[in-house]
Amino acid sequence: MQSVATALTRLGDLAATPSVSRLALAFEAAGHELALVGGPVRDAFLGRTLHDLDFTTDATPEQILEIVTPISEAQWDIGRAFGTIGAKVAGETVEITTYRADSYDGVTRKPEVVFGLSLEDDLLRRDFTVNAMALRLPGLTLVDPANGIGDLMAGVLRTPISPEISFGDDPLRMMRAARFTAQLGFTLDLDTAIAMDAMASSIRNISAERVCEELCKLLLSDNPHGGLELLVDSGLLDIVLPEIPALRLEVDEHHHHKDVYQHTLTVLDQAIGYEKSRESFPGGPDLIVRLAALFHDIGKPATRKLEPGGIVSFYHHDVVGAKLAKKRLRALRFDNDTIAAVSRLIELHLRFFGYTEGAWTDSAVRRYVRDAGDQLERLHILTRADVTTRNRRKADRLGFAYDDLEQRIRELAEQEEMAAVRPDLDGEQIMAILGVKPGREVGEAYRFLLEQRLDDGPLGVEEATRRLQAWWAGHGQ
Repeated sequence: MQSVATALTRLGDLAATPSVSRLALAFEAAGHELALVGGPVRDAFLGRTLHDLDFTTDATPEQILEIVTPISEAQWDIGRAFGTIGAKVAGETVEITTYRADSYDGVTRKPEVVFGLSLEDDLLRRDFTVNAMALRLPGLTLVDPANGIGDLMAGVLRTPISPEISFGDDPLRMMRAARFTAQLGFTLDLDTAIAMDAMASSIRNISAERVCEELCKLLLSDNPHGGLELLVDSGLLDIVLPEIPALRLEVDEHHHHKDVYQHTLTVLDQAIGYEKSRESFPGGPDLIVRLAALFHDIGKPATRKLEPGGIVSFYHHDVVGAKLAKKRLRALRFDNDTIAAVSRLIELHLRFFGYTEGAWTDSAVRRYVRDAGDQLERLHILTRADVTTRNRRKADRLGFAYDDLEQRIRELAEQEEMAAVRPDLDGEQIMAILGVKPGREVGEAYRFLLEQRLDDGPLGVEEATRRLQAWWAGHGQ
């Protein structure tokens, strides 16, 4: 947490940049108010990087366009009906929104937009006090009508007005509460938490697309664990992602077993750790890895069976879980590529554990790589993260086994170009050797040769031709 003086100095430096100063002077010359609002103001006090320049004004969207057009390289409607205009000023992308006072009617899934009359009223309709601060420009006056600075210093997240009214205006704010507690490490105000519990069902009024966007922001935060627990405890995930709270399996007095819900959160934590530490996995937070970690065991409640001797089994929960994940992700409007990748990882996440029961042949290793395809590195992360046992000897044994598997994959890849495993003969060669035209037989022959390639590695053209001819003589004619 920065001191007020330090934060104001940072904001003053930001206000002096060409993009902000040019905007401020243009709005002042036009006789309109302008204020930097929300995230940048909050982050100045938290010592975080200042980005996402959001402004608010008393000017209407049409007036905003008139003001910014002469001073900007480009302008666009982000949502004129919602009062927001985007522009590129001095190379910086900015968003400028008319003072607002939108609300939901409790029936439809889109807000009714009403333009507000003052900066203070606009701030009080925002989600949380720490986001309800603004810096008036060009005069550099800090506006904080709901004591956001005090809440920042206390590490508390609360709404600027009654949480019942605030969440009634936009129920998605309940999910945003979970995200901000995770991102900022803050504690949720008691009255706000009580309102979330009481109003959880109103999340049904929000479109799946907006829910999906907020869920993704939470998952992509540095530490989503606490935010997910808040969503579960409040009952919101019973509606948004019921498969996750369902993992809190009851513990039968005669059939004790590990809490799958807490295991799942631990797997997510560990997956994030591997995601950050593995040199072979560059880039920022990975949504597919995190979704797969969160969903990897959702097939367990449906497959849970109490066996004799106090054993709990979850046979085929990988296959069932992959199907459930597809269904839920489609309902949340995820794109097809993400759905396919996450469901594939869930389907494969148990495959490795057969490796610890006996050495795999080279053929089995090739199939593991082939089945994972372009998700292999993510599968490495998920499989390693799925080891949450407190038994250090068992954890070490599994870790060493996976080290060995990865080493064998690297060695085979170097020897065989395994990342692009294909038969030794292509379709044209198959047709020439068998004397057939394009059709079903060519596809069958191709698949036969691919299996041979996976079993025995590279065959060469001569040996592949011999095997193809033998197969054709026995099966193809």
